[in-house]
Amino acid sequence: MDEPRVTYRTIDDGRIAIVSLNRPRYRNALSLQTMQELDNAFQEAARDPEVRVAILRGEGPAFSAGHDLGSPDVANRGETENRTRAMYERTWDLDIDHYLRFRSLPIPTIAAVHGHCILAGWMLASSMDVIFAAEDAEFLMSDIEYFSMPWDIGVRRTKGIVFENRFLTAEEVQEMGFVYQVVPAADLEDVVIEYARRVAEQDKFRLRLMKLSLNQMQDMMGFSTHIIGHHTGWAVSRSGSLPPERDKTASRQHGIVAHARTAPKRRKEK
Repeated sequence: MDEPRVTYRTIDDGRIAIVSLNRPRYRNALSLQTMQELDNAFQEAARDPEVRVAILRGEGPAFSAGHDLGSPDVANRGETENRTRAMYERTWDLDIDHYLRFRSLPIPTIAAVHGHCILAGWMLASSMDVIFAAEDAEFLMSDIEYFSMPWDIGVRRTKGIVFENRFLTAEEVQEMGFVYQVVPAADLEDVVIEYARRVAEQDKFRLRLMKLSLNQMQDMMGFSTHIIGHHTGWAVSRSGSLPPERDKTASRQHGIVAHARTAPKRRKEK
């Protein structure tokens, strides 16, 4: 029997749920199956009357290296006669639907990010409410489907980052407001659990209403409309740029891997 791609457990008498990406060999790459298992885990936490907060973490050396380019639902998307429709439907199912659901969970969610947090990994982290990062974490965001970045750090900073297209350090994304706190890698789990314990001390209904109020504020300003609209344009533009041959797996893998490898890294001078 295959190991689960996502594991779920609770601590502190069931008050804190811990959801772990469990594909360390593949740097926790995200496929449709993995996303569905994540959804199941988060829904279990949301249904449990004892759970007050959920932590998302990754096993192994990275939080997530992005989409699983070897899975059929990622590698073959768009390989039908109607490429625009296929691209739209598959990326909606794989990305947008799940991230909007994660954002709307009735309990606070915390991402504990270490190592690489690339593209789809960035999208996953951004769908959580609070993000902690290890000092060794590196972030890469570019032309992604769930484009919440302008809402997370502001439009002008987003322009500067996507125009330059480079890796960001944990310190940089904290200064931008994307990450709540940066800690030594060895301390990440302990720090996140201690924060979750402080959250779990609060009234569960109050936490739910505060989160709902803040999400509704963004939605009144157009958050969900922008996310859906951006995804539509993304799918159309991507489907038009796909090569005409039937087997595009190698081409897509080469393009995304090359993007991650060539995106410049810059450490801020002390």
